[in-house]
Amino acid sequence: MGSGNRRRSRYRYRECVRLTVFWQRMNEQFGEVYAASVAKDYVIAALDGRTIEQALADGESAKSVWAAVCATFDVPEKLR
Repeated sequence: MGSGNRRRSRYRYRECVRLTVFWQRMNEQFGEVYAASVAKDYVIAALDGRTIEQALADGESAKSVWAAVCATFDVPEKLR
């Protein structure tokens, strides 16, 4: 495997880890069922009028989407 493939592989791994942490925090904040509903149905102004699912599908980083969630909802400091 060439060095370019290793870099892409590490990037994909980091992004997967970030998404995993994102969903853990969503579940802690809202509960598993409601987190899925919020992600699918709630339009967030800070995400340019998109839902969380739309923003992630459009390639927004999990970190920036989480920041928008924190700004929109009363997320405790320990989850930020």
